[in-house]
Amino acid sequence: MSDMHDPSLDAVSSTSSPGALLKAERERQGLSLEQIAAGLNLRPAVIGGLEEDDYGEVPVSAYRRGYLRAYARFLGMDDGPVIGAYNARHGSQEAERPVTPVQVTKPPSRLGAWLFKLVTLLVLLGLVGLTLLWWQSRGGNELGGLEDEAPVAVDSLDGTPANEPSRDWSSQVATDQGPEPEAPAAIETPGIEAPGIETPGIEATPSEVVPERDATTADDAAGVADEADAAPPSAEAADEPATEEEATEEAAAADPRRLELTFNEQSWTEIFDANGQRILIGLQEPGQTASLEGEPPFRLTVGNASGVELRYRGETIDLGARAGANNVARFTLGE
Repeated sequence: MSDMHDPSLDAVSSTSSPGALLKAERERQGLSLEQIAAGLNLRPAVIGGLEEDDYGEVPVSAYRRGYLRAYARFLGMDDGPVIGAYNARHGSQEAERPVTPVQVTKPPSRLGAWLFKLVTLLVLLGLVGLTLLWWQSRGGNELGGLEDEAPVAVDSLDGTPANEPSRDWSSQVATDQGPEPEAPAAIETPGIEAPGIETPGIEATPSEVVPERDATTADDAAGVADEADAAPPSAEAADEPATEEEATEEAAAADPRRLELTFNEQSWTEIFDANGQRILIGLQEPGQTASLEGEPPFRLTVGNASGVELRYRGETIDLGARAGANNVARFTLGE
């Protein structure tokens, strides 16, 4: 390899290609492509492409310039004219090529995806819960389906069912009648006078008294006397049904399956028994009473609780103590 530089190369450097400059210097020094390839640790095809200005083996422009500089320095040349010749032919074209930035797409985090799913699930559960609360709050105002429920016994103001005769009235009649009047001890028979009693215009003679009639009259009088003696027990018998009726009413009042309500003020009330049967629902007017039967325990919702009286098992339930701030009592009775 010679360090001598041919000044004639500078005169043609501005018009020669970089490959022609390198090839002319290699041939001047008497070197082969294999020697240059071995010295630069490149394949001979790459060296041949550089000399022929065919850069198919080196597609990246930065590598081309690097190989051209290394080739020129290996030959002892100044790499400036070689790079200048290369830029004169290819520099403007390479400058116009936009450099596309490499976008690095970061894979989504598994933790972030899991959190997103969890938040979505919680939001859906919250919406379902709010929907259920709204439905329950409005479910009490629905009056539909009452025809499928058990009939409600509504009492009149005196406490007796409106479709049944008053038992108190029959008891009162039996009490007011009192004992039956006693029958007379003796019955007068026309044409017959008791001894010692004078009847105007009629004279009793011994011949006019018939013995058979006397016997019949005596028997009738004895029968009437027996009926009169039996009259007081009939009055006692009239008192016995009234006493039994009172005992029946007391037993009914203590029945755990019965509820007695008196509405002193307007109230919206709903009551379910243990079987889920709705035994009362609706707006109750002042003065109205209700006698209900069902399987305990009962679930009650009583609006305007301070204006309602409730009796259960013979005791009055304090609804005011069970009512909330809105005067609505919701509780279970008979557990």
